[in-house]
Amino acid sequence: MTAEKMTMAFGWRVYGLGVMALGMACLAFGDFDPGQPAPENFPGRTVLAYAAGAFMVVAAAAVEWRRTAAWGAAALTLYYLLFVLILMNGRLLLTDYAVFLTYENIAMQLAIAAGGLIVYATTASIDATDTPLPARLIRLGQLAFGVCSLVFGGAHFIYMNLTAPLVPKWLPPTQAFWGYVTGVGFIAAGVAILTGVQARLAAILVTAMLASFGLLVNERMLLADHSIHMNWTESAVNLAVTGAAWVVADSLAGPGR
Repeated sequence: MTAEKMTMAFGWRVYGLGVMALGMACLAFGDFDPGQPAPENFPGRTVLAYAAGAFMVVAAAAVEWRRTAAWGAAALTLYYLLFVLILMNGRLLLTDYAVFLTYENIAMQLAIAAGGLIVYATTASIDATDTPLPARLIRLGQLAFGVCSLVFGGAHFIYMNLTAPLVPKWLPPTQAFWGYVTGVGFIAAGVAILTGVQARLAAILVTAMLASFGLLVNERMLLADHSIHMNWTESAVNLAVTGAAWVVADSLAGPGR
């Protein structure tokens, strides 16, 4: 395996670990990820939450092995697109379409789906008679992640009152400063990925930024209170999206990128 392929494999395995952690949190707490808003009164909701958690663990574990990575990535992509985005979050667009948080939650789930799509296109043995298909799927995943990055950046500005307090107080100069900087960073990265101008550099920087969130924000929240379901799922989602960003960066490797 070449050094480039080893790096790509590491990226999609970080992605798989994030989704696996998310599934394990669902199993541990017997509830869906808050980003998967199943109705509270839905029949058999708890059973379905366990089933969803088990599915995510198994599919994500498949992503960790080269021979089964394509199958696991395809399963996760379909699950997030059909069940999470359309069935679970789609209904919220009818009731909460004026709330930006709705779009941020959808962007989180879409970013995970985009990562899965790129992993599938990268690892699957697709019929040589349709060689452009993998490239089209990869570009579709890149575009989806670029849109998600724009939404993440917008959320930082719209919800600065919630974003700034997450920044450690010991970071100079102020918490709000880093809230605005990271918001601008997400938006700039989204534009770069969508236009193709310095797209790979932008994706690498977003990956590093998301990883820093995991260390400076999510890890701190888990240490403060590890009994809260959301603290675990937020950390797992951040890891999965970090992996997705890494996958996007690797998929953009090439001349002129």
